[in-house]
Amino acid sequence: MRVLENCEPKKVFYYFEEICKIPHGSGNTKEISDYLVAFAKEHGLEYVQDEMNNVVIYKPATPGYENAPVVILQGHMDMVCEKRPDVEHDFTKDGLNLSVENGYISANGTTLGGDDGIAVAYGLALLDSDEIAHPALELLITVDEEIGLLGAVGFDCSVLKGRRLINLDSEEEGSLWISCAGGLTGISHIPVRRVEAEGEKLTIKFCGLAGGHSGAEIDKKRASANILMGRFLYELKKHADYEILSLEGGQKDNAITREANAGILTASEEVAAVKAYAELCQAKLREEYAGSDEGITIEIKGEGMTKANVLHPTSREKVLFYLMQVPFGIQKMSGTIEGLVETSTNLGILKLEEEELMASSGVRSSVEAARDAVSDKIEYLTEFLGGEYEIQGAYPAWEYRKDSPLRDKMVEVYKEMYGTAPNVVAIHAGLECGLFYKKMEGLDCVSLGPNMKDIHTSEEVLDIASTKRVWEYLVKTLEALKD
Repeated sequence: MRVLENCEPKKVFYYFEEICKIPHGSGNTKEISDYLVAFAKEHGLEYVQDEMNNVVIYKPATPGYENAPVVILQGHMDMVCEKRPDVEHDFTKDGLNLSVENGYISANGTTLGGDDGIAVAYGLALLDSDEIAHPALELLITVDEEIGLLGAVGFDCSVLKGRRLINLDSEEEGSLWISCAGGLTGISHIPVRRVEAEGEKLTIKFCGLAGGHSGAEIDKKRASANILMGRFLYELKKHADYEILSLEGGQKDNAITREANAGILTASEEVAAVKAYAELCQAKLREEYAGSDEGITIEIKGEGMTKANVLHPTSREKVLFYLMQVPFGIQKMSGTIEGLVETSTNLGILKLEEEELMASSGVRSSVEAARDAVSDKIEYLTEFLGGEYEIQGAYPAWEYRKDSPLRDKMVEVYKEMYGTAPNVVAIHAGLECGLFYKKMEGLDCVSLGPNMKDIHTSEEVLDIASTKRVWEYLVKTLEALKD
């Protein structure tokens, strides 16, 4: 029996479950791309699969819609791969372990990939149907959105005829997203030296943090384990002598880091002081983050006497200086749209190698100059410490379009269905719409999707009833796009 067999609409959840059987983390999309191609062949539909594994599938208009403008349906096939530490799961080989409880689908300790597997499922269900009235459709499913919108950056838009695009990558039913932030990934490489030392090895672990999407949840005052680890190690100098052996936290720059680990060497007589400060620090942090991250936990584990290469004192200070100074969180709120985060940054990945500290920050802003100013700040900090800085995956903001017939029609359909207007909002998270908007002259975009919670975390869930309602709204919208 299929886990989602009783979920409605059946075709949508059938394809969602099929997708979940296929490993499809960012950078590992060949198999799911080929699955989409096989679907197109099986249904006798024309398709394009490019060298990056982006896929477009074309479906002709239904009778009566032959003269309607083409509609692009768009989402991405890759997912963020995160799991709880106690869960054994290889995202490169294993399908997801789905379950249904209290009206939600989860993946039992790993990310679900509802972002953006539900877009793929919606798209395939539409292409599979012979009963839904619609204009000619172009289903565009891109790769590697979660690591810098790479598929959209490299995609040749000349294979698309449509200039009306419905993006299916939002997570809030009842909202139509019509503008989003641009962003970039800023990576710092700071050289370090090591010296041999001997002492009691302690591992320090920050865990129990809420984490979340660095765009959608950055305004919820959630803590970053990477930033807190930096604070802890800096303050620890005042309580005990120690040396840094290792440091690591986070796997994605678009996820607020939930856990970070450090290894230190200290004298046996200092162990009690380290543990005492950890207990004090934990209490202070839980008070500081009351209401947003009250589960912050600091674990200290002794591993006995060890001889190892630790950071040279100068390198230790460089690492601590970087962690204490690198910007994190909201940098500026919008001055024109109330409640909108304009500019933010998230130190998502931290890794202390043998000869360097590597730190990766996701920078977002709806204002390009502000985005670049934050990046410049990180670059200057990096170079001040003798390091090198690189920018990857820069993408533009999706600018608000005052005149949007697609938005107006979708608002009209929503009102007819529900008797109230949807929320038409600008968001801080990044969407591929900005890239397509820049590439395709005259493009009219709107983004929608069902309710999801805690995306990019192991607690991610997809609301079944919301998925059904958004499907019905999407179908009605396509039916209404006759002219």
